[in-house]
Parts: sequence; C-alpha cells; structure tokens
Amino acid sequence: MTTLVLTHPASLDHLMPLGHPERPDRIRAIDEVLAEDRFKSLARGEAPEGSLDSVALCHNEHYIGELRHRSPAEGLVYLDSDTSMSPGTWEAVMRGVGGAIAATEAVIAGNASNAFVATRPPGHHAETGRAMGFCFFDQAAIAARHAQRKHGIGRVAVVDFDVHHGNGTQDIFWADRTVMYCSTHQMPLFPGSGASGERGDHDTIVNAPLASGDGGAKFRSAFENLILPRLETFAPELLVISAGFDAHSRDPLASLNLDADDFGWVTRKLMDIADATAGGRIVSVLEGGYNLQGLQESVAAHVTALMGA
Repeated sequence: MTTLVLTHPASLDHLMPLGHPERPDRIRAIDEVLAEDRFKSLARGEAPEGSLDSVALCHNEHYIGELRHRSPAEGLVYLDSDTSMSPGTWEAVMRGVGGAIAATEAVIAGNASNAFVATRPPGHHAETGRAMGFCFFDQAAIAARHAQRKHGIGRVAVVDFDVHHGNGTQDIFWADRTVMYCSTHQMPLFPGSGASGERGDHDTIVNAPLASGDGGAKFRSAFENLILPRLETFAPELLVISAGFDAHSRDPLASLNLDADDFGWVTRKLMDIADATAGGRIVSVLEGGYNLQGLQESVAAHVTALMGA
C-alpha cells in the first residue's frame, strides 16, 4: 500500500477577489512540488463530487440550501468580508467534500495506507450553519462523521495544526464524546476561539494555543506534553488531520515560526498514534497555507512523512 493523493481541477475555479491569499495558485504550487520524482510512488486520483447527504452529516439543511441558492452564475457573491463565492465555488467545495469521503473510503478499505486531499477552499472555520474564514463546508469533520455513520468507527480524532483555530470543527463536535478535536494555533488571532479552557461537554476538545513568535520548540512541546498524551488515552480508530501550513514562518497571515521540518515531525508523531490504535489509518485534508514557497516545502515534508520516507 502507499499514500493516496486526491485533487481536482475544479479547485482552480473557486475565485476570490484580486490579491486574496486563498487563491488558485496554492493548488498549482502543491501540484508542482508533488510532481517531483521523489513523489512518483504516490497513488493519485481525482476527487469525486460529494453528496448533499454527506454534507448534512455536519451542516444543517437550511444552511446547505441557502449556500446552494447563493451560488452565482457570474461575478462574486460575498458571504462576509473574507468569504465569497464565484461561479466555480460550488463544484470546488463539493469536490473537497467528495475527496475527503473518497480518501476515508480508501483508507478504511485498506486500498491506501493513508491519504492527503489537496483541494480548496479550506473547511475548518465552517460552522454547522455558517460560512466564514474562507470556508464553506468542513471537510475534515464530514470525513470523521462519515467514517462513523457508514463504517461504524467508534472513536475518531481530528487534529488541526493550522495557525488559525478550527472553530467550525470545534462547534460541530463540542457535545460529542466520540470525536476528539485537538488544535494548535496562534492566539490571539482570527477567529478568536481556541482558549485552553474550551474543552467541550465531554472534555474531548483539546486546545493548545501558541503565542505570536513561537516556533518549533513551543509547537513540539504542545504536542508532546498535551495533545499526544490525550490522543493516546482516547485511542482513536481513525485519525483525520486538518493540515494547514500557515504556521510556517513565511506565511503572511500569522506570526508563528514553524518550518517544514516541524510539519514532517508532527506528521510522524501522529502516524505513531494511528499505528498504535487505528491500524495506521490517517486522512489528511488541506486547510491553510498562503505563502507558496512555505506551502510547497511544508506539503512536501507532510507527504514525505505520510509515505514513510
């Protein structure tokens, strides 16, 4: 078995205003680095279009219908100051959902040892009934819930190392004892959530906020001293990664100082957890990362670790 990478050209058709950091070039940069010879053993496929039934696992029907209705035939429709839809947005979003589901299916079936879904827009800020922070539907949360509902997976962990807190994922699983959500993120920073005292109804929310200027040592300490021990105790049967790379020192939207080696390190640590309790099953979905060089370096380190190289 090998690592599966899923993407789709529709990710390029979600357009944002000129100069917006969440731009199609993010996918082009990832495609470019993963085309290098060192990644030739990857299994590759196109993300299928997801279903509304899958989306409804985590988002309410009124919101789903409203978002579909607001999808424009031309131009841009603004949902908030950060988040807009173009004519290509709906398919891009649904390919992200379908990619997360297909990756989960492949990993659970044993057709891939793990998977990385390289689609945009990201998803972890999308709450049950609200788009925000460049996000529309929460692909990582949908993958976790799909694994539970279709395959009877009992415990799923979602681990988020994006520099911004995944308020949407936290919102979706706040009252759920069967899903553990763990996050490192810069604080204070958008969206304002993610304090260490936010622990959920069943103590399954694990937030490890970092301060502006923190680097790899603080990041690794947060995992070693808090997140990894909690994951070991929880013993997930599937691990989903919200793989945001905007904590890289080059990123323009935040001020943490991680480098590519830190992302490779945390990926290997999470693989150790998955090997111990989940049969190695990991599904990783792209979130942030807005400096193209930093994104390329970080994705390369992440995928190299997933490959076991």
